Amino acid sequence: MEQVFTSWSGGKDSCFACYRATLSGLKVRYLANMITEDGKRSWTHGQSSELLQAQAQAVGIPLVQRRTTMANYEAEFKDMLLTLKREGVTGGIFGDIDVEEHRQWIDRVCQGVDITPYLPLWGQSQEKILRDFIDLGFEAVVVVTKADLLGEEWLGHKIDLDFLSHLKQTNGIQLCGEAGEYHTFVIDGPLFSQRIEILKTNKVFREGYWFLEILQYDLRTK
Repeated sequence: MEQVFTSWSGGKDSCFACYRATLSGLKVRYLANMITEDGKRSWTHGQSSELLQAQAQAVGIPLVQRRTTMANYEAEFKDMLLTLKREGVTGGIFGDIDVEEHRQWIDRVCQGVDITPYLPLWGQSQEKILRDFIDLGFEAVVVVTKADLLGEEWLGHKIDLDFLSHLKQTNGIQLCGEAGEYHTFVIDGPLFSQRIEILKTNKVFREGYWFLEILQYDLRTK
């Protein structure tokens, strides 16, 4: 069984890709996440590094986090992969769907360290991805919105059929948020042995985006 890592943001696409990878027979040894140089937040969705550690605990797969600046992001990512290779990892799972620039970056970085990239969601219908994610029992909440497309009232909203219906009626939004229209945080689902209960949050506006800061949470046995 091939051993792989999942490039992990804490959001729906990386989580769903990880789930699909396990179904296909790959062994996900690690979740891999890049965090800010001060170690406080994830580069991808801005959630706290401690929250992502708790999420990994709920899933039951070790999370590897690497501090970096944006300028050194690619070099640090490659170095992290080299470290994982020494643990027997030979492939990587990515949740990208259809942004060709992202695919080219993944291919280039993985080729540079002789890691095989797997993209279980690539090229699929974004509506089908969302519907399958919901139907399988995954639960995720909106934690980032681009303010000119989705207002702060959507922060904390569950990814459900009502949300999908709203997106389909809103101009300028890709259904899975591939252009950064919104980001999510997964709190439960088939991958999870524990559920994350969100207890206290705060809404923050920065540079044209609304962010939901999850300040208090708890892990509950399912």
